[in-house]
Amino acid sequence: MTSSPAVGTTAGPGEPRPRLMDRRGWRTLRADPAGLVVGTVFALLAMTPSLLPRTWFFQAVVSGISAAIGYGVAVGLVWLLRRWSRWQQVEAWARARLPGWVRTTAWLVLLVAVPVSLLVVLTIASDWQREVRALIGLPGETAAGWLRAAPAIVVVAVLLVALARGVRWIGRLVTRVLRRVRLPQRPAQVIGGLVALAVVVGLVEGVVLRWALSAADTSFSVTNDETKDGVEQPTLAERSGSPGSLAAWDTLGSEGQAFVAGGPSRARIAGAAGVDEDAVTVPIRAYVGLESADAPEDRAALAVAELERTGAFDREVLAVVTTTGTGWVNSAAPQALELVYGGDTATVATQYSYLPSWLSFIVDRSRAAAAGRTLFDAVYERVQQLPEAGRPRLLVYGESLGSAGSEAAFSGLADIRERADGVLWVGPPNSNELWSAFVERRDPGEPEVEPVYAGGIAVRFGSGIEDLEEPATEWLDPRVVYLQHPTDPIVWWSPDLLLTRPDWLVEPRGEGVSPAMSWYPVVTFWQVTVDMTNAQSPPDGYGHNYGDLLLDAWLLIAPPDGWTAADTDRARAVVG
Repeated sequence: MTSSPAVGTTAGPGEPRPRLMDRRGWRTLRADPAGLVVGTVFALLAMTPSLLPRTWFFQAVVSGISAAIGYGVAVGLVWLLRRWSRWQQVEAWARARLPGWVRTTAWLVLLVAVPVSLLVVLTIASDWQREVRALIGLPGETAAGWLRAAPAIVVVAVLLVALARGVRWIGRLVTRVLRRVRLPQRPAQVIGGLVALAVVVGLVEGVVLRWALSAADTSFSVTNDETKDGVEQPTLAERSGSPGSLAAWDTLGSEGQAFVAGGPSRARIAGAAGVDEDAVTVPIRAYVGLESADAPEDRAALAVAELERTGAFDREVLAVVTTTGTGWVNSAAPQALELVYGGDTATVATQYSYLPSWLSFIVDRSRAAAAGRTLFDAVYERVQQLPEAGRPRLLVYGESLGSAGSEAAFSGLADIRERADGVLWVGPPNSNELWSAFVERRDPGEPEVEPVYAGGIAVRFGSGIEDLEEPATEWLDPRVVYLQHPTDPIVWWSPDLLLTRPDWLVEPRGEGVSPAMSWYPVVTFWQVTVDMTNAQSPPDGYGHNYGDLLLDAWLLIAPPDGWTAADTDRARAVVG
């Protein structure tokens, strides 16, 4: 691949070549002017606001990646143009008529404009970031601190461009070898390019990813076997991992142990439910770890056996939870039910991975689906064997990747309404099939961030409890709720962001999203990708934090019989 004139390349045909260009090292460091211009534009666009505030370091990563992509796009387009005869004529005309000092001056202007524009826009971007931080209730940062991103942007971009040039060098090397054995130039170039691509894919998939996943697997499996500080084996028979449990304590994993060992005290339950402490029932928490049984079906069967052992099918409420990647259960979800039902509840969950949720999203999505489907099916089948009047209220919960796994238990809304008594799905990834179908088929004129599906008769979406109370039409049981913040990148990230403007960036911005946020091809994709790493850093009510909404959400979905507004106020006071 050839490029446009390099830094310092001012000599035309027949003119003496600048001495610096005779040096092999300088030729290696040459830069394409079109690449510099477009790469800088991409870097600047990446400084515009996204869903969540960024630190200067993350800004450097986003802008550096965007700059490298812009550089590559420009160099590729120039390469194509220079194979067009008309462009070759224009280029020859300009080379013959423009004196060398014009091109030299243009290069000097460009080399000054790039760093100056980075510094100027970084200063403006610091104001945007202060605005974004203010929208979600965080203190601002100084502009001076943000200027540290400028050199880091250059380093990231240069490293990525150098990596791409290394790939190109491999392709050219193969091409030269093939030409020496008298293969025609065009086939030699095609084969060289394919070999270079194969080498990259092989290194990434066969070496880098395999090593990274192996290292992650080893690291997180060790973490999974460690008991967290302050977590002790329960002695209550109502908890998995207790001495009489069918699921041994040391097989539950770190997150499973924390789940079964936790829970509200009898005093807190009594205060929230408005009953005497003596009337409180010990909540059941059943959990089966990845090492408790081999296959998803075996773990689901063991979980049902644990529910049988603890008497869970005699409880008023039975909640089936699909965990996130590490086996984590947001304790606020079962705790809210335990508080308002006076402890007369059972919660069951199984672990399908010990990788973090973001990594599980890449490599373990099928496991999440299998875990969610097999667990719910097993519990539902056992519940169906009970007399109808004696069945517990069967509720479903999933958060983040857990919502994707939990959705997998159902084929559609009719199936949900047939088999569940209430569903709460929190922070659903954009790839969730049911969520995507409901949002895509939302009522005409309804925004994507706060959709209304079928008049809100069964499924409702909201960033706050007040959102779930709209529209004012009847909301039939069983109720299905999706909690989703406009600022949650887990909900709004999609590969489609690369080339397609989403509806949520066409419509008026959702609560907490900067009005200055816009969509740019490729750039917005990387911005939201980086936002996902900070998804839980904002305060409750923003990003991927929903703990403050779970109590009220459950009370809308499945309130205890006779529950009143005064009861809700009392429970809120206990939860805090």
